[in-house]
Amino acid sequence: MADNEVDHSAANRQLPGARNAADTQLALDGGNPVRLEPWPTYDRGAVCVHPEDEEAALRAIRSHLYFRYDYRPAHETECSQFEAELCRYFDCKHALATSSGTTALALAIMAAGIEPGSLIACPGFTFAATPSAIILAGCQPFLVDVDENLHLDVADLRSRWTPQVKAIMVVHMRGFAGDMAALISFAAEMGVPVFEDAVPALGAELGGRKLGTFGLAGAFSTQSDKALNSGEGGFLLTDDSALFARATVLSGAYEGRLRRHFPDGEPPIATDLDLPLLSFRMDEIRAALLRAELQRLPIRLAAFRRNYDYVATALADIAGIHIRRPVAPGAYLGEAFIFLVPAGAAQWFARALCHEGIEARNLGSDADHNIRAFWNWRFMFPGTDTAAIKELLPNATSYLQRAVDIPLSSTLSEADCDHLVAAVRKVVGALAATTDEATSSARAGHR
Repeated sequence: MADNEVDHSAANRQLPGARNAADTQLALDGGNPVRLEPWPTYDRGAVCVHPEDEEAALRAIRSHLYFRYDYRPAHETECSQFEAELCRYFDCKHALATSSGTTALALAIMAAGIEPGSLIACPGFTFAATPSAIILAGCQPFLVDVDENLHLDVADLRSRWTPQVKAIMVVHMRGFAGDMAALISFAAEMGVPVFEDAVPALGAELGGRKLGTFGLAGAFSTQSDKALNSGEGGFLLTDDSALFARATVLSGAYEGRLRRHFPDGEPPIATDLDLPLLSFRMDEIRAALLRAELQRLPIRLAAFRRNYDYVATALADIAGIHIRRPVAPGAYLGEAFIFLVPAGAAQWFARALCHEGIEARNLGSDADHNIRAFWNWRFMFPGTDTAAIKELLPNATSYLQRAVDIPLSSTLSEADCDHLVAAVRKVVGALAATTDEATSSARAGHR
């Protein structure tokens, strides 16, 4: 059973040794839950879409012009206007609207000229789309361990380094920035490019600079749980004109359409016939919706930050849990709240929170095939035992098995946040009571 599913069986209702007063009894043990309403998440429709955004999509639908490369001048199309607006927002030279964040990542690798079969380093804590994009680009993921705060461990990368690694893919996972200064410095030392998987961190900044603009190229998603939501979609950012040109052709700009992306001069590649066409384009309907949403992106970003800071501050004094720390002050989006609990307790902890009405998952649960845990990427390890896969990255395994992850929609109210805080405190209290009882029993047994 997945950790975010409620199981009322007797085995799962009991926390062995728990002693709860009537007013603090866990819902898992038959008490009253903190909240009864479903926790707001994107798949329940808890997203920021305004009437103006809906009207923009309807405008594109009514035009009957859904293909970005039609008879109109490029600057009149929704896709081209969206790309221009992205360049202004991110202060970058080029943007390419794509069919997904995964395809944007793959295009970046292919357009950079990384030799097929090369190793590309990426962290063991990321969504399965990261290694999948590397494989889609014809390369091989090279997994690297993570530190206690679930960031790619540069020291581990150095210790594992091999000349077969031709690029580094940093992931700003669950909206938290990677250590870009350390990664960029190490990559320069090794003579390889850095790509940014900023798919889960659209709008987040590090040191006043937007994530996705530090490396050779950055990739983003506009899937429904992202800061910009078009159901599916994504985009690529880069200041490298040749990379941009090749990515544009690969994405599906055929028969001279590449020139539309270079209105002020000739494209910096000799021909568009040397590259395959992979049809990774965005359509006009999604672009229109995203253009409208981009105008209100600061509102969403402020809501993410407000909710996260409210919850993190309210739980900062809780002993026994470790709240994930950013690499620098404010270097996070705030769309997820992750903390570590004592070893062996996380699966129960997440299940207890779910019974209290707060959606939560233990990232490394054995009962939940969460594809953010590297040992569940079975496509990378055919025929290999799960225990042997876990041993490849011992720190990532340990931390993910202890990690509890709670999604924070930008639509959360203060009352929702208060429910989250109350639920975590309630479950921590039950865990502490159990630990104290176990300790007392052990001491009594030695008398």
